[in-house]
Amino acid sequence: MASTKLSRTIGTPTSGTTFTISAWVKGSMAEGRILTSINGNSSQTWVELQNSGTFRIANYIGSYNMQLVTTRVFRDPSAWYNFVIAFDTTQSTDTNRVKLYVNGVQETSFSTTTYPSQNLVLKYGVSGQTFNVGAKDTDTYWNGLISYMAFVDGTAYTPTSFGEVNAASGIWKINTAPSVTYGNNGFFLKMDTTSPGSDTSGNDNTFTAAGTPTLAQDNASNNFTTLNPLARYYSDTSSLSNGNNTYSITSYTLNARSTIAMPSGKWYWEVKQSADNCRLGVCTSGFNPNIDTDDAGAYYGGSTGFGGVYIMNTGPSTNWQITNNNTSKNVTTYTNGVATVANTILSVAVDVDAGKLWVGVNGTWLYSGDPAAGSGEQIAFTNSSPDPLQAFIGFNSVNARVAQCNFGNGFFGVTAVASSNADAAGHGLFEYAVPTGYFTLNTKNLNTYGG
Repeated sequence: MASTKLSRTIGTPTSGTTFTISAWVKGSMAEGRILTSINGNSSQTWVELQNSGTFRIANYIGSYNMQLVTTRVFRDPSAWYNFVIAFDTTQSTDTNRVKLYVNGVQETSFSTTTYPSQNLVLKYGVSGQTFNVGAKDTDTYWNGLISYMAFVDGTAYTPTSFGEVNAASGIWKINTAPSVTYGNNGFFLKMDTTSPGSDTSGNDNTFTAAGTPTLAQDNASNNFTTLNPLARYYSDTSSLSNGNNTYSITSYTLNARSTIAMPSGKWYWEVKQSADNCRLGVCTSGFNPNIDTDDAGAYYGGSTGFGGVYIMNTGPSTNWQITNNNTSKNVTTYTNGVATVANTILSVAVDVDAGKLWVGVNGTWLYSGDPAAGSGEQIAFTNSSPDPLQAFIGFNSVNARVAQCNFGNGFFGVTAVASSNADAAGHGLFEYAVPTGYFTLNTKNLNTYGG
């Protein structure tokens, strides 16, 4: 939701002491508010993930009269977390007045523990305060994704109202239609419609959007890949934003890779580049083409197995360089391709089992390639490593560059695709048609088509 928020004014509360929040969140590696009630800096209640990855619950009225900070950190950028916070300050035992559950399990270890006094009225229950979803007020924006947010006014629920453990996998899964009594100010924002502020609780407590919220296909029911903020080389001069789908560098040659790997199958994604020299390909987890180029084991994969392969436009011309890093650097330069300029949309199709990769420019596959037919690939490779492949994005430039990745969410940064091309399973939104037999890289498709 980067630089955007949803807001509404709190009306007459059912309670000032008892509430429940449930939210599914993903992908922010910077401090960001999930739900704030605010009326000036000295009148706030909020829940957030901090820069360190810890979760904080706080009430501030000139000073902190409630603050809990977890010992544990939540830094998995590939995961959807379900945070449930139950407030009931009427309880006689202080530790029962605020309870935090993560994926159905109560969190009991905190580095900071200031429990609220008995019967403390929290700002979530004060008429005239402003609810902000995804921000403090005009700062501390949530830079990841939020899905299926519920706020209950007047009842402290356990997490089983909002999710359950899958009997087969043991994984905590979402309840998309919680059976709860929402109370006067309660709301349920699915954020999966054309209006992210639409309340489906029955209360019609609609929120107003500020900025341009992106309605991602990625949600707690179907997890899409993004770029991994924990797997960037030279991270001090690069950054990720827009749910970890926008990759920016300020200087030096840099690269990143996807959160979800591809053990087998056929996969498709798109990238809009700000300028030339964008690298597109696949790699295994140890691959980094920017470290010591004399170290064959690190640079190429060497005797340890597969490193990575990528194709790169070498400037605003028709020249393309193809690098195959199986065991040695092997650069092939092709001419008479398709030239790229700023805001060119590049398509990538990879057949993991056949070891083939294609790149397209603005809807045209290079050099008459045909992924659907399995012919004319730009790169043929063999993954001799036991590690599965990951999507690879990088630059060969010392200048500032930006790559807007669309792994099926339907956006390049915050700009929606002009078309609505899905894969054959009905997943993803892309600018160009997904080749027959290829799929969006998400958990549902991976389960069905990923071997």
